[in-house]
Amino acid sequence: MDCIIVDDEITARIIIRKIIEDVNDLNIVGDFSNAMQAIKFLNKNKVDVIFLDIHMPDFTGFDFIDSLKEPPKIVLTTSDRNFAVEAFEYKFVVDYLVKPLELDRFEKAIDKVKSFALTSDSTSQQKPNVEQSKDSFYVNIDRRLVKIDIPSIYVVEARGDYVKIKTDDKNHVVHCPLKKIEEKLPTDTFLKVHRSYIINLNKIVDIEDNSILIKQDVIPVSRSNRNELKRRLDLL
Repeated sequence: MDCIIVDDEITARIIIRKIIEDVNDLNIVGDFSNAMQAIKFLNKNKVDVIFLDIHMPDFTGFDFIDSLKEPPKIVLTTSDRNFAVEAFEYKFVVDYLVKPLELDRFEKAIDKVKSFALTSDSTSQQKPNVEQSKDSFYVNIDRRLVKIDIPSIYVVEARGDYVKIKTDDKNHVVHCPLKKIEEKLPTDTFLKVHRSYIINLNKIVDIEDNSILIKQDVIPVSRSNRNELKRRLDLL
């Protein structure tokens, strides 16, 4: 598989190149210090994988991705762990690496690239992958990507710059806005009942006055969302 490196940090490019050169099936055909150079190259050449920095001057990694008409597999590299949720909205993003890059973690990313290439080449396996994405999403927690099964979520609570996702098995605290999580949730089963709370309608135990009981949690319902809640529950 042919690949390129796009990173404004020369040290990062050297490290990535050194690791890739020792990997079978990966062939570096170029490395670039800015997105515009890479775009000019891609206008004339096709590659299978891009190792891409997010934070670059003038033209960010996300700007670069949005400019590609037919993106290949992409492994994102960044010193900021807070963009993982946004990154995985792109179906062709294979992995998300946080700098400083570690050899073991980078090798796992390369393994994912190889695996992704195998499954994406099979049209018979594409449909299950799409369906699976509707039932789950990934969040970045302590430099790990953690899979969240959507049906297991019963409450999502905003706490300042963080969001607490409560599931049947475990609670997860994520650094991201509540809106980002809301966009991942199906509107037929989830409802924002308060500026700080999103609930799973299927998990409601009891409703009393302006509050909802879900498991052991009492969730407030704002006045502006009360009518929508009643409509969604088909109350008499």
